Amino acid sequence: MTETLENLTIRPEEAAAAASQNDLLSSVLSQIRLTGDHVFAQGLARGERVPVDAGGAQVVVATRGRLTLGSRDLPPLTLETGDLALLTHAPDEALTAADGPAEIVVCRFRFDPDSLRGMVFALPDCIHLSHAEAADWIDGIVHFMMIEADDVQPGSGLMISRLIDLVVIRVLRTWVQLGRASGWLGGLSDARIARCLKMVHAEPMRRWSVATLAEAAGMSRSNFCDRFAALVGRSPLRYQNEWRLGLARRMLAEPDARAGEVGLRIGYASEAAFSRAYKDLFGHSPRDARKSGGAA
Repeated sequence: MTETLENLTIRPEEAAAAASQNDLLSSVLSQIRLTGDHVFAQGLARGERVPVDAGGAQVVVATRGRLTLGSRDLPPLTLETGDLALLTHAPDEALTAADGPAEIVVCRFRFDPDSLRGMVFALPDCIHLSHAEAADWIDGIVHFMMIEADDVQPGSGLMISRLIDLVVIRVLRTWVQLGRASGWLGGLSDARIARCLKMVHAEPMRRWSVATLAEAAGMSRSNFCDRFAALVGRSPLRYQNEWRLGLARRMLAEPDARAGEVGLRIGYASEAAFSRAYKDLFGHSPRDARKSGGAA
């Protein structure tokens, strides 16, 4: 017998919400907005540089040969055949074919800077994964991506954009699993801090106290605050507030959203207080964000 929605004990949307709360990484990454629509393969002669999209980000996969990255901002990096690098912004010096011809696949995309600030998202300039660390998924994704890029069909642009989303998320997930993450992602590698992050994400509108979170972590208040700040880069309460403001930013993108109502929903006593906090974090008021569909 087919049940009506009213008779279901657990509604579909409630089940989806519970699943999201059980996966903290998915919960956070769902807030990140990126735009990706350019994938290409290229051969490089010795000493030739990988083209750089100024202001953008890119994933570079070395499909043949060796690449080196020399930069004022990054330690020396070598990509062997099969390795990949996620460059979160254009480096001051591009990757270069090192000691002979090389072949690469490049996925270009752009992070929405407001979503990065709202997520307290502190990614390093470069995430490097060896082929051994990504072999179970990178070869298949790159192969399928190049099929879409070479054979333009209706919907190919959307397919490529979604595949770039998948590549970026997969890189971040592998990076976390390898225990190399920093910032709030680094908090996921600590079971006690991850437990508290999950609590904040599951009930973002609750006014969490440091004492409650420290008790859940099984730590003293001072040790908890020190450990949380060291891994996440924010105090617990500041993290919660910036997470809530990130949720508010998404609410403001809804067609009928009103700045005052959104502020009340995320726990601010007045629209003025909400507006000040929102502008401090994002650099523009909630009303300006509302006019531009959530992002000024």
